[in-house]
Formats: sequence, structure tokens, C-alpha cells
Amino acid sequence: MKEESDVPQAMPLGPSAFIPIEEILEEGAAQEVMSEAPLSEGRADHIIMAMGLHPTYLTCFLRTQHALLQLDGPLPLSWRHFIIILASARHQCSYLVQHHSSAFLMAGGDESWLRGLDCAPPKIQHLQTLNKLLAHRPWIITQEHIQELVCPGAEARWSLAELIQAVVLMSHAHSLASFVWGCGILPEPEPSGDPSLLPCSPTESCCSARDKARNQQEWSEAVNEVKLLMEKMMKVRQQGEEFTQEEMVTRFERERTESLLEPADVRRSVLPECVSQFVVDADFTYQDFSPRGVQAPPTMRAQDYSWEDHGFSLMNRLYGEMAQLLDEKFQVVCALTYHTMAMHSHVDTSTLRKAIWKYIQCIYGIRYDDYNYGEVNQLLERSLKVYVKTVACHPEKTTPRMYFSFWRQFRHSEKVHVNLLLMEARLQAALLYALRAITRYMT
Repeated sequence: MKEESDVPQAMPLGPSAFIPIEEILEEGAAQEVMSEAPLSEGRADHIIMAMGLHPTYLTCFLRTQHALLQLDGPLPLSWRHFIIILASARHQCSYLVQHHSSAFLMAGGDESWLRGLDCAPPKIQHLQTLNKLLAHRPWIITQEHIQELVCPGAEARWSLAELIQAVVLMSHAHSLASFVWGCGILPEPEPSGDPSLLPCSPTESCCSARDKARNQQEWSEAVNEVKLLMEKMMKVRQQGEEFTQEEMVTRFERERTESLLEPADVRRSVLPECVSQFVVDADFTYQDFSPRGVQAPPTMRAQDYSWEDHGFSLMNRLYGEMAQLLDEKFQVVCALTYHTMAMHSHVDTSTLRKAIWKYIQCIYGIRYDDYNYGEVNQLLERSLKVYVKTVACHPEKTTPRMYFSFWRQFRHSEKVHVNLLLMEARLQAALLYALRAITRYMT
């Protein structure tokens, strides 16, 4: 393993503010995949370069995104890009807003729409409620929200086929915005000629951590953290004790309550000018699924509505090819492993990967009856939880300090792996709530 710099430094050149360009470019296995990837102005874009650290996943991602944005479907190509603009703006993701604004125009979109949401057709404007719920509180989505879109006046009516594609587009963009912020993805260097499409400045410069040198004692502590985590993973795998269903529920509720962690900076941020025209009700943001002192919304039990048994089936009926692609992507990211962890090899990381996935969906109020949520507390340190929750729920509040503070001895590629798990777990959770509402509308 190449030793990483002790001091987080600004990376002005390259795809990421967090990851040294050398580490991305030296991954030879990624080069073949990226050479076949769609190019942005003649080169692989920065998202693709960062995902290229995990070529098996990148192949699935590109296949899914190509089908979503290029293949035949109920929505015009320009509409698809505009929907992604609206979804990306919810998380102030100027990178995606800029990229899809250019793609929208290239697909023949009406330039006036880019002046703001109120310049788009009423049919698209009617997506805003569903867009903000999917982005921030998907568990609120009900069959009434679906009915309002599918059964209004004829001019603005959405067909179920159109709506399911729009739901996937919005959920895809929300989760991809988490990846962009979580990996510190930077804009491509050549800006568009249109000043309205210029990238916004990041909320915090990576230079903020420049002067925080790590001394030898801290280095030793980080090495010991890896050793301790491996011991905990071994203990979890060896545990043979069984718990009652009541105890399993209690452990889930305890984890959900303890997940009420706020990001370091909870100040109300001012929307960047390059996204503000696409956002309605900007004060509507993530709120904990189980806020203190408030009656909790009902937990979604996986046995009552899961992707494998319910969501996939409905998606397959309404958007068959996408159901297969999403299912493959979920399976690939959950199984993805190199049997390495920091400086160690031949490691079984399955318990750690599962804990990350379950924690993210726990934050979104989804409970698996057969999973012991006590493992989440055993395996995920507080700094990792803060990072994961921020990137999943408030991605625009992600800071370099959060990125560099967890898993201090791990490779950058392993932190990108966390972001892939995070992105897909979040995507699946949002889709489950939307698909459940559609199911209830249809029955």
C-alpha cells in the first residue's frame, strides 16, 4: 500500500478535492473501463474517474445511466436532463446542475427553462413536491402524492410509465449528489461559455485542514484503530447468540435514536445562485426519521415491503429494463470486495459492508427483522457515522474534515467504496417508499 500523506492538502487538479490524482490514475484496472465510458467534451468526467477505482461497479453504473438518459422511454431526453437538474438542485449540487444543463441544451431543450422552474411546463412543475420528499423525507410519500400527479387535469397528467421514470431519475440524481459531495468531486476545468452555468464554489475549501499535521502518536492510534476494528469484525462473525424478536426491535430503535447526529455545521446555508432558480421551498430539508419528542412515523419493515420481494416486481412491470439494471447494481455494490482493509489483506469485510448498508437504511426508517443492529454500533465509529449520515442526508454540508477524520489508515479507494454503498443504499430506500406509494395507489 502506498503511504498516504499525513496532512490533507488541497488537490486543485484532478477529479476530487479529497483524493490525490495520482491514486486515481495509478489504478490500471480502471483505465480500460474509463476508455469505454461516455466522454464529456472528449474525456471521462470526474465522477467516472472517481468511480473508476471500482471498475466492476462502474460498468453497472454506466449501463444504468445510459439506459436512463439515452435509451427509448416515455419521457423526452431533454425532460430527463431537466428533471435531474431539479433533483440535483435540492442538494445544491452545482456539478450535476451544470453538467445536465449542457446536456439539456444538446438534447434540444428550451433554453428559457434554465432561467428557472417557473419557466418549465406545469407538468414538470407539479413534480416539485415529490422531488423534495424523495430528496429529504421519502417516508412521507403516500398514495395521495401519486394520485395528484396521475389524476390531475389532462394537460398536466402523468402516466404511470412516465412517473416511474421520473421517480428513478430524481432518486438517481439525489443519490449521485451524495457521491459528488462525499468524494469532493470538482468541476471539469473548462467552464461553459454561459455564465449562468458556471460551477459554484464548494462550501468549504479543502485547504481548511492543511495545517492539521498528524504526529507519530496519532499515526499509531490510527493503526490501532484498524486492528481493533478487525477484532470487532471477527467477534461479530463468531457470535452465535440468538435474540428474541423484541430484542431485535429494541436494538433497531436504539440505533435509530442514537443516529440522531447532526452534521458539524447546521447553519442554514444560502442557496448558490446557480441552483436557486430550480428550488422551491428551500427550507424543506432532511428531518430525522425519529425526531425526539415527536411520535415516530411507522417503520418500514423489510418483510412487509422489500426491494427483492416487492419493489423489483413493480418496477419490472412498469419499467422492466431499469428493474434489471438497478437490481444488478444493488447486488454488485453489496458484494464488492477485494478482501483488503487498510494495510491488511485476506480480510472478510462482509460484516462491515452490511453494517454500513443497514445503518443508512436505518436512518431512512427501514428495518430488517433478521439483522442484529447491535453490530452497527460495534463496527461503525462515531466519525464514520457522522460522515455517512451527513453525506446521505445533508450532502451539501459535507466537509473535508469529515472525510479525513474517519478510517485514517484506509485507502482513498476504500472511502470511495463507502460512498458507493451509501449512494446505493440511499437510492434503494427512496425507491422503496415511492414504489410502496405507487403500489397502494394501484390497489
